[in-house]
Amino acid sequence: MNALQLPALQKYAQARLPRYTSYPPSPQFSSAIGADTYADWLWRLPTQSPVSLYLHVPFCRSMCWYCGCHTTITAKDQPIVDYLAVLRGEIDMVARLVPQPLPVEKVHCGGGTPTIVSAADFIALTDLLRDRFSFAESAEIAVEIDPRTLTIEMASALGAAGVGRASLGVQSFDPVVQKAVNRIQSEETTREAVERLRQSGVSNINFDLIYGLPHQTVRSCIDTARAAAAMSPDRLAVFGYAHVPSFKKHQRLIDEAALPDSEARIEQALAIAETLVAAGYVPIGMDHFARPEDDLARAQATGRLRRNFQGYTTDDCETLLGFGASAIGRTPQGYIQNEVALGRYANAIASGRLATAKGYQLTDDDRLRAEIIERLMCDFQADVGAIANRHGIDPDALLTGNERLAALVQDGVVEAEGGIVRVHDNHRFLVRAAAAAFDAYLFQSTRPHSQAA
Repeated sequence: MNALQLPALQKYAQARLPRYTSYPPSPQFSSAIGADTYADWLWRLPTQSPVSLYLHVPFCRSMCWYCGCHTTITAKDQPIVDYLAVLRGEIDMVARLVPQPLPVEKVHCGGGTPTIVSAADFIALTDLLRDRFSFAESAEIAVEIDPRTLTIEMASALGAAGVGRASLGVQSFDPVVQKAVNRIQSEETTREAVERLRQSGVSNINFDLIYGLPHQTVRSCIDTARAAAAMSPDRLAVFGYAHVPSFKKHQRLIDEAALPDSEARIEQALAIAETLVAAGYVPIGMDHFARPEDDLARAQATGRLRRNFQGYTTDDCETLLGFGASAIGRTPQGYIQNEVALGRYANAIASGRLATAKGYQLTDDDRLRAEIIERLMCDFQADVGAIANRHGIDPDALLTGNERLAALVQDGVVEAEGGIVRVHDNHRFLVRAAAAAFDAYLFQSTRPHSQAA
């Protein structure tokens, strides 16, 4: 770590900032946007524009202590069966509220552990989606998987349902780290899951890795990255662990004294990045990696990379329909989020009403800032002048007097010339700090965000 990096690291890396998978970030959502508003937005959707679908399955068999997702632990199958009945009811309801079957390009099943459902139920769920919506021939279905619970039967069902991409949670192969976060998962288990998926026709494989976990070291991060790369996934996402025990109470089971400090976290992230690049992967944005021939790498090379609630993506649909408890969606008008609590979600659908709990209606200023932030997060630079002009705004209103941007320039994190803001190559791990310079809501939320690096 050179002398230029260290002062900036000490100043910015511990800042709690949004991940900017949306703008405004979800803490700005409010109950002022409810079921009636969402129903109106659904009716107004342009029927020829493709949409994406997100399905949330909030169940796991055991709790990983680092987890930041909305999930419930269950050893029984009946709560899952009951939930699926409600989920199907919501899908039917939304399908009735749109003028005609909407064209679908992408489906993402997240959780929780989506493959906790039975093989037959998973196929039935995807059949229902195809019946209620108009799937494009090239539509991609992606699903998140816990390799520890993936059965041969479920792998076959995924292939039969047309799933083309699977994201496998790996996190770390270090047994000491695994024990510290309550997730024991061997390399052999992961490799077996990959083989089962590929044999079933699920040809695109993603891995999720995490740095900043208790007892994690640079050496263990390198070893994990090498072992992961040896299994030849198409993409890898490398996330920094966000320790927010006040918000996720199970994280209190993690020994805070064993967590690496900000400088160590950066060293781990850089070590993983160097290992994956040496293995032939292309760095995508701040925390993804892909094979050079992958669509994600091509999108970055051509300026088409996007960012949404699943991270970096090639998905350019303006509308995302979210299904399930806590699911977030987006229409051209704004964001909507379902009830988080399973009971409240189920009661809403049972009453014949959408389960929308809160949301946010976008303003013209939001759309402007969202575009700037997305380009910074995807390209590490943004032509603020050109973007502002497209929105009919004087760029000086965003640049002149921007104290956070001026501080970043002075500290050598970014440069701003001719209306173009660019993050310096050796400070890319601080890109969220650059994006935050254009966030009008940064200090309006009391909800904790993750560290900037």
